[in-house]
Amino acid sequence: MKILDTRLMPAGMSGIARVDVELDCGARLFNLTIKLGQDGTHRVWAPHAFGRWTATFSPELSAAIAAAALSHLEASNCQHDHRPY
Repeated sequence: MKILDTRLMPAGMSGIARVDVELDCGARLFNLTIKLGQDGTHRVWAPHAFGRWTATFSPELSAAIAAAALSHLEASNCQHDHRPY
């Protein structure tokens, strides 16, 4: 898996950041939202289209994408402006 881009979400939005990712199979997914669940784990959610999810993820894949994206975001923030996510 390759993280293509991460972007912090504005304060007040539901989520921590948005992420674009390329999966090992070559599929690219854009504008996934990273959220912190009630159980304390990070998960990713796909956007909606026509009132339905555009994609869903197993808990394991969701957690793996979220972890990789948060690491990418942290590395980017350390290089630029030192903002915590």
